[in-house]
Amino acid sequence: MKIERLKALSLTARLTLFFTLTSVCIVLGLGSLLMYAADQHFIDLDRFTLSDKQLLIKDILTKSRSQDDARKRLSEALNHHHGMYISAKGIDGSTLYSSDRFSPPGQVAPGLSQPDEQVTQRWQSQGREYRALRMQQSPGYDPTNALDVVVAIDTKHHDEFIAQLGRTLAIYTVLAMIASGMFSWFAAHQGLAPLRAMKSRAATVSGRQLDERMPVGSVPIEMADLAKELNSMLDRLQSDFQRLSDFSSDLAHELRTPISNLMTQTQVVLSSQRDTETYRDTLASNVEEFQRLARMVSDMLFLAKTERSFAIPQKEHFQASSEIQKLVEFYDAVAEEKSIRINLVGDDLITGDRLMFRRAVSNLLSNALRHTPSSGDVCISVRKAEPYIEVAVANSGEDIDPKVLPRLFDRFFRADPARAHPSSDGAGLGLSITRAIVEAHSGKVAVTSKHGRTCFTLSFPVGDRANPTHA
Repeated sequence: MKIERLKALSLTARLTLFFTLTSVCIVLGLGSLLMYAADQHFIDLDRFTLSDKQLLIKDILTKSRSQDDARKRLSEALNHHHGMYISAKGIDGSTLYSSDRFSPPGQVAPGLSQPDEQVTQRWQSQGREYRALRMQQSPGYDPTNALDVVVAIDTKHHDEFIAQLGRTLAIYTVLAMIASGMFSWFAAHQGLAPLRAMKSRAATVSGRQLDERMPVGSVPIEMADLAKELNSMLDRLQSDFQRLSDFSSDLAHELRTPISNLMTQTQVVLSSQRDTETYRDTLASNVEEFQRLARMVSDMLFLAKTERSFAIPQKEHFQASSEIQKLVEFYDAVAEEKSIRINLVGDDLITGDRLMFRRAVSNLLSNALRHTPSSGDVCISVRKAEPYIEVAVANSGEDIDPKVLPRLFDRFFRADPARAHPSSDGAGLGLSITRAIVEAHSGKVAVTSKHGRTCFTLSFPVGDRANPTHA
């Protein structure tokens, strides 16, 4: 539940909370370390003071000649030390000296068996806390009778200092938390300002306004890469959107012409009474237009399918020359009519879809025969150029304008827009389909036109021949 609430917070709130908690933890850690160091300092100071007084008492007792002499010396040496308490008692419980009726717990320090041994003790009595050193010491006037000597110090002033220090650190921690929260929020808010700017830019992007780009130079280095990637994405979207817009416009234009022809021809025939033969001719003409429309729609569906990351369902290995030879035999009549020579050289194993391969090459061969002058020639070559197998279709004829070459594979594009090829079924989709087929095989297409020869090259990747599947 807490995690869900944290996820609901804004990034600014999360960063503010994180920096604030970090600062508080650091302050608390330093405060705890400081209090511990202060407490240890007071402990060491008390132990040093007690040890010093213990040595003094030991010297006094060793040099005393009687109990009265010992009491007098102890009183003169220790009465003026505020917060210091002394108790010297015999084993039998008799008191040699006690400051301010000081009575430590017990009579003999536990565990003491040797005269020079000492222990550290700590206890509370009447709201006060004592820290003491306890030892056994034989006086000079009676070496056989050991005294239980306790030197204690009242730690009240030390505890008060530690408590005051704790309160001061608590107040400082609260103030540090407030200040850290404010500064953290300001830093997070300012640090995320470029992100908000990018959000505002992104909000303005629409289908009608795709030229907006994210600021790269004015954002931090950490966001520069993100801005670049977003700009690249917008460039792709703008390009695809423009292509889609052009495609829609071209498609509408290409469909409008045959539909208009159908409507005009039909209206003319129906405007007056005609004989049966006229109606039959009109219907036959309409069928041809419908067939053209059907092929155009079929081609468009094929292009849409391939552009959606179309995957070839089942690849097979086949000889390129055998498939191309079938196409040559099909177009042989057209070539013979224009006295065009078709030559096929080379061969290799192609991995992919047999029918799609034939369609791609057929489009190139049909295009080459259409634009090759009479008595010209068309050469089809197959060769290996690692890591590809290249299928090239070259024909003689006029050179294509270099400015036009990059657009030859665009949908509905014709090198001569005024030429609609009324005698053909082409709608400017053949080369687009060819490129789509090759790209579906993870290949590439290229075209060159110079010195009276135009060459289209299809590059198919060399497939894995270890386990060929021949259909």
